[in-house]
Amino acid sequence: MEQMYSMGVTIHAIVVLLLIFAIVVNMVVLYQADESENYKRLRSITLLPLNSMLIAALIFTGAIMMAAKHLEFSAENIIMIVVSVLLISKEVRRSKRLKHIDDDEEMDFISYKKFAYKIMSFELVVVLLVSIWMWFFA
Repeated sequence: MEQMYSMGVTIHAIVVLLLIFAIVVNMVVLYQADESENYKRLRSITLLPLNSMLIAALIFTGAIMMAAKHLEFSAENIIMIVVSVLLISKEVRRSKRLKHIDDDEEMDFISYKKFAYKIMSFELVVVLLVSIWMWFFA
């Protein structure tokens, strides 16, 4: 049982690092995007599935580890559940806003970029803070 929990923690940590990398990649791709149409296509084909898969993997590995600890709800677990819900809700808000952008209006895409940077910066900071807290202080 201890080996399963140890492996789960390791996989969870790797997925967290991959999520941090994916958020940074999203920010770089958005920074380099000039046209909303091309960005929408790239995001829907690669970036959104990647982010969704990584968030789902985090939730899944977290649920496995909670089951290994006999569903013990500690403060750390509750905070990670709240962060997971926040990440999902922020990604949904970002996707909805992108969906309603007119491809012909450049100002819409510029305002979306500012909005998306705020969301991705928030996601990056929250994931980094929780990760640092879990890896070094918990």
